Amino acid sequence: MNVQVTQPAIGLDGIPAAITALSLVDGLKGELIIAGAAVEALAKTHSFEETAIQLWQIADSAAAAVEAAQFGAFRVSAFAQAQTICPSLTHLAPIDGLRAGIAALDIPDGPDAALAITAALPVLVMTLEALRAGKTPLAPDPTLSHAADTLRQLRGTAPSEAEAKALGAYLTTVSDHGMNASTFACRVIIATRASLVSAVTGAYAALSGPLHGGAPGPVLDMLDEIGGEQNIAPWIAEALEGGGRLMGFGHRIYRTRDPRADVLKAALGELAPSNPRLDFALKVEREAQAQLAARHPGRKLDTNVEFYTALLLDALGIPRTLFTPMFAIGRVAGWTAHAIEHHARRGRLIRPEAIYDGARP
Repeated sequence: MNVQVTQPAIGLDGIPAAITALSLVDGLKGELIIAGAAVEALAKTHSFEETAIQLWQIADSAAAAVEAAQFGAFRVSAFAQAQTICPSLTHLAPIDGLRAGIAALDIPDGPDAALAITAALPVLVMTLEALRAGKTPLAPDPTLSHAADTLRQLRGTAPSEAEAKALGAYLTTVSDHGMNASTFACRVIIATRASLVSAVTGAYAALSGPLHGGAPGPVLDMLDEIGGEQNIAPWIAEALEGGGRLMGFGHRIYRTRDPRADVLKAALGELAPSNPRLDFALKVEREAQAQLAARHPGRKLDTNVEFYTALLLDALGIPRTLFTPMFAIGRVAGWTAHAIEHHARRGRLIRPEAIYDGARP
């Protein structure tokens, strides 16, 4: 017997799964609102710590008050755990090591859980990175901002103010993005009354898939493969002719330009205005947009956040293997806020239906 499947239900496209005050993604307008502000304005006026705090307080107005200065103290506490957790995980690739590290965190649920988990992620990432390189991990500096201390732990020296500002803008920009795959996974898990650590572990596992958080690295691979300016047009034409995908272009939700791309482009311009890699990437972007428009005149395929994420993180000296963990360091603010909001609104167990098209007895 043939079963007619209602196509819009597949993948839950267009079906609301929650009511939230945390962020709004308007794909038709190319608009992203986080914590009540347009992402372009938020990245200019708020540090990552301020953004995370605002998301948590919107999620539950009764939540305990948190101050930006507390992030440093909680990074120090996380370092003590990282010293125990990380030595046994160095055989894993960075993306997998962080997953195992999050799962191993001993952070009981309570008013400080979201802050403790958010503070722990960069400490786990940078401790693992140091151990893999045969170096002694640096203890966090509680006097620095979240972004500045993350770069210091990676490099061993304090970053410039411009570098810390650029990374802070990135972390703020990716802190939340509606009901994306990892946030939905977080909500599904927290709805079972599982722990916040479990929910964040599951969210990160979803993020690690190449269709969600794995695109920034391949953007740089694409630029490396193109090589020189004379190769841009023929390389793109050949890729499109063969049905290939241009990394950093198009988005499942946005039907126009991803607003986060503009924020990161501006941050990159302030960080490295005369960067040869940026000049080359801009030429690739212009040619890709022109060829995509010619091939798909009825569809807007523009630059997405991964394109400028790759360029910004590369300019900051962050290895490509850490791109997905760096995304998680920012997005964990949103994951934890959604978990808090689900409980604060007494959210139900999330239990969608499936359309059966198998055999019947």
